[in-house]
Amino acid sequence: MTYTQLALTAVPLVIIFDLYVTRSRVLKRKSFWNAYAILVFFQLITNWWLTSREIVMYSPDAILGVRIASAPAEDLLFGFALILCVMNMWVFWGKKGIQKK
Repeated sequence: MTYTQLALTAVPLVIIFDLYVTRSRVLKRKSFWNAYAILVFFQLITNWWLTSREIVMYSPDAILGVRIASAPAEDLLFGFALILCVMNMWVFWGKKGIQKK
């Protein structure tokens, strides 16, 4: 499976996980989108730094070839999936922790 395929699979899976499995609905919160805007800014800087210096390299056969800030566009998709998944679990487990015993 290529990096493109993994990224394109991860995004809908984590959206389903958020909206229907945990029902945290993080995607529907303004706070998520505010936090994501901050995180994606730093993701682009980090991706640019790592890929432009060839610290991280991608096989041309595994990516589409479209680059944003010197990194494959797939990095934004994969980063979105990771950030949403982590925030979703944080909210989900946080709700479970505040239940009365």
